[in-house]
Parts: sequence; C-alpha cells; structure tokens
Amino acid sequence: MNTMQKNVIFSLIAALAIIVGGLYFAYSKSAAPEADRGGNVRVEDGVQVIQISAKGGYAPRLTEAKAGVPTIIRVRTSGTYDCSSALVIPNLGFRKILASTGVEEISVPAEKARGTLTGLCSMGMYSFSIKFK
Repeated sequence: MNTMQKNVIFSLIAALAIIVGGLYFAYSKSAAPEADRGGNVRVEDGVQVIQISAKGGYAPRLTEAKAGVPTIIRVRTSGTYDCSSALVIPNLGFRKILASTGVEEISVPAEKARGTLTGLCSMGMYSFSIKFK
C-alpha cells in the first residue's frame, strides 16, 4: 500500500469519526428529556413544592406533579446572567427578571394546578413544563 492510499484511508476514517461524533452529539442534545418523576417535588406543610433551577436553561425541563393541589414553584438561580433569568409563565400571568442569585417562589393555586404549565425565558429559547396528573 503506497503513501497516497494510506492517506486516503486515514482521511476516510477521520471523516467517518467526525460524522458519527457529530450525529451522536446532535442526537443527545435534541432528544426529549425524561420527566423528573418526583425528585424535585415534595410536600411542605400541605403545599406541593416544585424545585426548578435556572441557569443556561431550566432543570429539570419536565416535571410530573399532583393535580389540584396548592403548589409553589421554587426557582433557584446561581450566578444566572443569561436569558433564563427573564422568566415568563403565561398561564399564571407571571413575568419577572429573577435575581442573578437567589430563590423566587411562584404560587400556583389549586385550580391552576391542572394540565400542563409551561415556563419559558422571555426570548423563548429555554423552557420547562410541569404536567399535573
């Protein structure tokens, strides 16, 4: 095998590795997130509390919670300077620029704790959903 053939084979293997790596990265970023099935939901003094962190997006992106229960969405920021600090929850009429570090508690009355509640940044780039069941 001459040098030119070796270079062609090496180039094909390198290109294939780049393509496979790129596809893996793209798929892992676009795959639908799993629901957090209670790890960020707890009951405090008879009120359901849902923990959401805001920094470079929202986590978890999907939460399942009990419907028809008074709920508090507790949004925690920690050095958050991106657009996820500008939180909008349309169904609650909530719109606020969160402190760069701190906790914001958002009350959800029992009658609004039904179906799917969506929060998003003011630009619509990042979002989270709470499915009340």
